[in-house]
Amino acid sequence: MKTMQFSARNAFKGKVKKLVNGPVNTEVTVDLPGGGEIVSVITRSSAERLNLKEGKEVVAVIKASNVIIATD
Repeated sequence: MKTMQFSARNAFKGKVKKLVNGPVNTEVTVDLPGGGEIVSVITRSSAERLNLKEGKEVVAVIKASNVIIATD
């Protein structure tokens, strides 16, 4: 199988830690090496198509033109 390539610069390999299925969306928590986590909300149909399960190795790809940080 060929290696996946994409244009986004921020890609993080990890393992699915937790899946929370809703009627339309699924919240996916990905454990990263070194102890961090990334949480993503994707459509439930995408989670099913990707056959996501706890422990499955995945790549979290972040493509955003803006990151907003706020404090009180």
